[in-house]
Amino acid sequence: MEIGEAENGKPATADVETTLPVAEPRTWSRVAVVLLAAGASSRLGSEGHHKLLATFDGVPLVRRIAERAVSSIADTVVVVTGARSEDVAVAIDGLDLRLVVNAEYRSGMASSLGAGLRALAITEYVGVLVLLADMPKIETDHINRLIAAFRASPVPSVVRSVHNAQPGNPVILPRALFERVGTLEGDVGARRLIETSGWPIIDVELGEAATIDVDTQEDLLAAGGRLHH
Repeated sequence: MEIGEAENGKPATADVETTLPVAEPRTWSRVAVVLLAAGASSRLGSEGHHKLLATFDGVPLVRRIAERAVSSIADTVVVVTGARSEDVAVAIDGLDLRLVVNAEYRSGMASSLGAGLRALAITEYVGVLVLLADMPKIETDHINRLIAAFRASPVPSVVRSVHNAQPGNPVILPRALFERVGTLEGDVGARRLIETSGWPIIDVELGEAATIDVDTQEDLLAAGGRLHH
C-alpha cells in the first residue's frame, strides 16, 4: 500500500472531525472514484490465488469495495483491471461503473492510476478519489466523508485518510495534480506527489480501515477473507 502513505516532512495538514456532514453533489464539485484492481497478487503465493477474488461474507473482495464506491456520493466510478481481468470483470458484473483494462499493469501501480485518469473526461471533475481494491474495511461512509471534506474545502486540497495520524488510503487528488499523476512511473502511487505538491492536505480520521490492506494470505485470513482459485 503506497498511494497515500507519507513520511516526515510532509506539508501541514488539517484534521477533520469524524462527524463531518455529507455534502450534497454539486455540478462544480464533481468527484470521480478510480478503483485500482489491476495487481497480480504476487505476494499471495504461487497457488493461483487472487486476493481480489477472495470472498468476504460470500462476496468477492473486488465486488465488495466496488459496491461501496458505487453506493457513495461520487459522481462516477472507474475500475482499472489488469491481472485476471476477465475474472474480475465477472465479479463486478452488473454494477453501475466503467471498466478499463490496463494492458501495462505489470509495470506497476502508476500505469493503472494513469489509465484510470485517461478513462475520464477529466475536465468534468475537480477531484479523483483513488481507491485500492484490497482494503476490505473501507465502507461507503468512509468514501462519503472524504468527498464531503473535499467539497467543503474553500480551496483545492488533497484529502487523505489517516488512522491515529498515520497516512493511509483512500486519497482525493485535486484536478491541478492530474497532469503530474500522468508522469508517475513504476510501482508507485501518489505519496511523493502529495508530499511535494505544495497543496493543502486535509486529513480525515477513518480508523483502522485506512491502513488495513491484504497483501499476503495471512493478511487476508486475518481480515476475515476466504481464498479461492
